[in-house]
Amino acid sequence: MPELAVRFNELPTQDDHRIGVATLNAPASLNALSLEMIEQLAERLEAWEGDPQVVAVWLEGAGGKAFCAGGDIVALYRSITAGGDDMSEARAFAEAYFSAEYALDYRIHTYSKPLLVWADGIVMGGGMGLMAGAGYRLVTESSRLAMPEISIGLYPDIGASWFLSRMPPGVGAYLGLTGAQLNARDALDLGLADRLIPRERHADLQQALADADYGRGLPSDAHRAVSRVLDEVEVREQAPSAQLWPYLDHLQALTAGTDVADACRRILDDSRDESWLAANRARLAAGCPLSAHLVWRMLERHRHGSLVETFREELSLSVRCCTEGDLAEGVRALLIDKDKQPHWSHVDVESVPAGDVTALLAPLWPADSHPLRGLGNKDGSYP
Repeated sequence: MPELAVRFNELPTQDDHRIGVATLNAPASLNALSLEMIEQLAERLEAWEGDPQVVAVWLEGAGGKAFCAGGDIVALYRSITAGGDDMSEARAFAEAYFSAEYALDYRIHTYSKPLLVWADGIVMGGGMGLMAGAGYRLVTESSRLAMPEISIGLYPDIGASWFLSRMPPGVGAYLGLTGAQLNARDALDLGLADRLIPRERHADLQQALADADYGRGLPSDAHRAVSRVLDEVEVREQAPSAQLWPYLDHLQALTAGTDVADACRRILDDSRDESWLAANRARLAAGCPLSAHLVWRMLERHRHGSLVETFREELSLSVRCCTEGDLAEGVRALLIDKDKQPHWSHVDVESVPAGDVTALLAPLWPADSHPLRGLGNKDGSYP
């Protein structure tokens, strides 16, 4: 019998309520988020939200190495290359995949019941999308977070155009341009995580949640109960030393340029030899020049916008990155041929014509036929 893409079970509580538990179940691929996973999660989250006996939801990944290391970019690559020059199949799959993913991410951002994400191990790309909007984002001493899309010819999507732009000035741009890896302390400092729970206390935390008093079972009662449990279990002192915060002034100076080419030049010319900064420089140097422009522009465009509008524009751009951009080449070099020698469509950031960026940012659909036109409707409808 084939393994389930997501395992679901329910943990009974001492007061006759239940906690829904969802486990991403593809450890061999570090729980890369497939369309099947997305659809199964969306269906079950909706069911649990409507079940008055379910007081909270717990989301984790199987295998012990990763919560979720990103989206299923190999499936995207196969759809892009399957039709040769005909991009109709690629567009159809990309539209279905990203529409479902962003609708799920938005549901998590607006979920009424306590939703706890156990963000242990690697959390990247699509995993960040599942984590970012959760009510209780739990990191461990082993958590490693990143948005490294510049390495594959994409850009930080899954709503990152919205939440990266709301970080301290320049920090979101630096993370997007360099794909910098963050530890648990960094995630807490930047508001990407809420609690530090030692990974050895995983079972203790679930048991404490099962033993908690959820009162009438209303969302307000459940949130109070979950917060009290986390107060007792959190051990923030076990967080690793900060990587980013000690360099905040320096990073802000690097990204203070008037345009993306200036910012990239400052980062690449930086002479500080600390290993974390050097790894970030190397990632930018090897990354997709067109992606650097998309990072910069999307953060500018969504700094003051709504989350709904961010997801709508990201959908259009992500589909275009599949059918018109460098995504296939980036995935080929990193995961298919594994030569790590991508042949990007532009030599460097400075050589990218403004028209190429504008073309990718052009909307694919009129507002009244956008696949995510129902996102955020008061009746909770989804496309």
